[in-house]
Amino acid sequence: MQEQQPQEVENIVIRFSGDSGDGMQLTGGQFSATSALMGNDISTFPDFPAEIRAPQGTVAGISGFQINFGATEINTPGDSPDILVAMNPAALKANLEDLKRGGVIIVNEDAFTSGNFKKAGLEDNPLDWKELGSYEVIKVPITSQTKEALSELDLDTKSKTRCKNFYALGMTYFMYHRELEPTIRWIEHKFKGKQELIEANITALKAGYNFADTIELTGHRYKVKPATIEKGTYRQINGNTATAWGFIWAAENAGINLFLGSYPITPASDVLHELSKHKNHGVMTFQAEDEIAAVCSSIGASFGGALGITTSSGPGIALKSEAINLAVMLELPLVVVDIQRGGPSTGLPTKTEQSDLNMAMYGRNGESPMVVLAAKSPSDCFDMAFEAARITLEHMTPVMLLTDGFIANGSEPWKIPDVRTEFRQIKTKLVGPEDYKDKEFFPYDRDEETLVRNWAIPGTPELMHRVGGLEKEDRTGNVSYDPANHELMVRTRQNKVDKIADHIPEQEVLGETEGDLLVVSWGGTYGATYQAVNQMRAKGASVSLMHMRYLSPMPKNVSDILGGFKKIVVAELNNGQLKGLLNSRFNCNAKGYNKVQGKPFMIRELTQMIDRELEEL
Repeated sequence: MQEQQPQEVENIVIRFSGDSGDGMQLTGGQFSATSALMGNDISTFPDFPAEIRAPQGTVAGISGFQINFGATEINTPGDSPDILVAMNPAALKANLEDLKRGGVIIVNEDAFTSGNFKKAGLEDNPLDWKELGSYEVIKVPITSQTKEALSELDLDTKSKTRCKNFYALGMTYFMYHRELEPTIRWIEHKFKGKQELIEANITALKAGYNFADTIELTGHRYKVKPATIEKGTYRQINGNTATAWGFIWAAENAGINLFLGSYPITPASDVLHELSKHKNHGVMTFQAEDEIAAVCSSIGASFGGALGITTSSGPGIALKSEAINLAVMLELPLVVVDIQRGGPSTGLPTKTEQSDLNMAMYGRNGESPMVVLAAKSPSDCFDMAFEAARITLEHMTPVMLLTDGFIANGSEPWKIPDVRTEFRQIKTKLVGPEDYKDKEFFPYDRDEETLVRNWAIPGTPELMHRVGGLEKEDRTGNVSYDPANHELMVRTRQNKVDKIADHIPEQEVLGETEGDLLVVSWGGTYGATYQAVNQMRAKGASVSLMHMRYLSPMPKNVSDILGGFKKIVVAELNNGQLKGLLNSRFNCNAKGYNKVQGKPFMIRELTQMIDRELEEL
């Protein structure tokens, strides 16, 4: 009988879901890496449980990984999965509502026991639910078949059971025409020196692949051609890694060392982990005892002539606020990275949100202006980390870089740039005695155009000066309680930040600069808003997108753009923080489209919103 050829499709969305111990992140990561190596464009969305050790079998303990891979441009992990791999009843319960109607569900039948029903809060077997009639359910005893496939290996039962994720991965590799070899190479590297584990995982992977072939899943076999993308060298990268690398290149570009002072917190810890691997690039990392010590150590490093970085998430940024104020007063370079998560308080530690914008703008006492930037995608984290470092070093003022849990943990193909030609040279304000041979040194002397002061290293002969949180006297930096001097310094610090608008790009617009509807977005919402606006424009809708990466100061042409549209809607994952900023500054009568569920926007949510807003005109 002639083998049925795989059906060609433009893109597929697949979600792996199970207990934290089921290896779903690893499984999704391998599927993503293989798809990227096969030339597909991809976007991923890892979804972690909030509790470190949530009870097994419960909905609270479910870990998921969604991948959208395709032959066309991919900007989001996809709205609804085409296929769900559910390793237990809780995974099915947690994800069924998201699955596309008519989609495929692969379940680990061995896990569907009365005990696991109870753990998941179910009264009966969900495989008997009538609503499953809308899907194609493939029941596979994954656990028992994995153990059977490994029966001849000298491993304990627990170790054999852990290989079940590779069995499930093998099945999906068959269904979606994925190559086994990249994962086999990864297994051999990962478990080098542990031959039993290498053999077990490769055997499980091949057993799942062969089983899918045996039960004739050819009717569910699809082929996704390589995407047509710009020529170059690519690698898969997530936002946290890209952020770390952007800072490394910025410090090397500027010819100074990099110092990171950080206290571990989800989802920011991976920046610390990544930077700690690169001491050979002049990187020093310090895991502090708390958030305050972390930021203060970074300010000290900046005082000493290094690029000082500190990373955290919302709760940690709140603790750092007084020390950030000190950096504002000292006018020292400092980059504060806020990888946002659901709040307030401890909130939703592993879920994404954009609710720290107001804190970034105003979350300090006194008149304390700060540059605020926001990365739009995992790969853009590299560019914006470099840009944050450039601005802080060239303008001698702290910069806050906002990312979020979605783009920090998500990954996509990244075209590795030619950093020597694609990034401008960073010129620091570092000075030495040779710069003051014929004049007296004053630490707060300023460039007439930018109002930026020079950067003198402690211990440099003839360049001694004092630091501290008390108000500085103009030019000398001495402590001053003079009312007129205080107002002068307050206005000078603000004007210095405002003048940075002359040194950043103008705001870009997707679509026309005048029309019926302007959608405004910022940060990690870019992929969804970009796709939604493009889809509606393809249907002839008069809609454009203004996605903002520079939030303080804003690009100089923002006001003109806002004035060109009949209606403005700001889409953001909070209760309307950027909307409030735009309305207060430009009186543009913007409306908000908001979501605060710990999840990113879906494209269809945005297209439906655009439809409604245009109908009301």
